[in-house]
Amino acid sequence: MTEQRNPHFQQVVRDSFAAQQLMATIGARLTLVAAGEIEIRVPFRPDLTQQHGFVHAGVVASVLDSASGYAALSVMPEGVGVLTVEFKTNLLAPARGEELIARGRVVRAGRTITVCQADASMLSDGVETSVATMLSTIMAVRDRPDIVG
Repeated sequence: MTEQRNPHFQQVVRDSFAAQQLMATIGARLTLVAAGEIEIRVPFRPDLTQQHGFVHAGVVASVLDSASGYAALSVMPEGVGVLTVEFKTNLLAPARGEELIARGRVVRAGRTITVCQADASMLSDGVETSVATMLSTIMAVRDRPDIVG
């Protein structure tokens, strides 16, 4: 577990997630908020699929990015925001099933740069199948009132 620096990190993460319109649009739910660890779930919907009926890779990558960013935010000092500066995603299997689950965690938190890993699986009949993994670099943003939390 990564040490958190803001005693109110859970509320900061929840408030920021609630304000993120993309996650609302795709029906994402924040299901775990711990220091350095986040879980986001998205129920399957046909309007989130690509031409073969799988959850679109863009949706998968967006949810992984959010899981990583919120994992990083959960260990930031009070008043510091985060922005993704880089990520690499490997798609491992078609995203088919009842629910997309993305779990992000901090690998290493620095003063300015935090490295995170996030993994996505699809839940189907109670079984999770890995569909993607992401490694990302998240930047701490200070002294920017337009980028907080």
